[in-house]
Amino acid sequence: MTFAEQFPIVFDALNVGFVQTLKLFAVTLLGALPLGLIISFGSMSRFKPLCGAVKTFVWIIRGTPLMLQLLIIYYLPGLAFGNPIWGSGESGRFVASAVAFIINYACYFSEIYRSGIQGVPVGQQEAGQVLGMSKKQIFFKVTLMQMVKRIVPPMANEIITLVKDTSLARIIALQEVIWAGQAFLKGSQGIAGQLWPLFFTGVYYLAFSGILTILFNKVEKKLSYFKI
Repeated sequence: MTFAEQFPIVFDALNVGFVQTLKLFAVTLLGALPLGLIISFGSMSRFKPLCGAVKTFVWIIRGTPLMLQLLIIYYLPGLAFGNPIWGSGESGRFVASAVAFIINYACYFSEIYRSGIQGVPVGQQEAGQVLGMSKKQIFFKVTLMQMVKRIVPPMANEIITLVKDTSLARIIALQEVIWAGQAFLKGSQGIAGQLWPLFFTGVYYLAFSGILTILFNKVEKKLSYFKI
């Protein structure tokens, strides 16, 4: 089979794999962004047992490889209970991957949120209290606005890292774009021993990361009016 004949087959397979990558990326952000904020509140809680438990959990998640967490979350329930809770097939692997990624990135996001919130000068919160603002109003109108400005650069770095980390899901055979490219090395759709499809997957990551970089640069410029 010539390269001209191989390319449409490979391109279609990589597109299908990249759609799975995009789905995992989107679901992770939708779950990890709000969960990370909740975890950050727990880590800043004045209730010491809660604060200690949350900080320990974040330390464990941040201190162990995401690949290991994927394996544990996907395989442990089946080994412990004798019945996989995620279901079978691609959908089950996707759900397990999403849970692992959401938990992992929520812990990283929580530290970014925490540093952003604690970085806002206490005097500005006290000024809000003097003006008669409630705690809710102070958080949303004073703290949150300044926190957003502070956390955009580190959050952008984590989100771009997430784009590349989605490739780790292939460890539990989720058919994302790297898995699709590697399949043509092992043998898929009549094509075997071809390394170029695997290298070509890098184009997808470069393009997606480039788009996100441009987007975050625009966001930073939009927020530049708000001086800290």
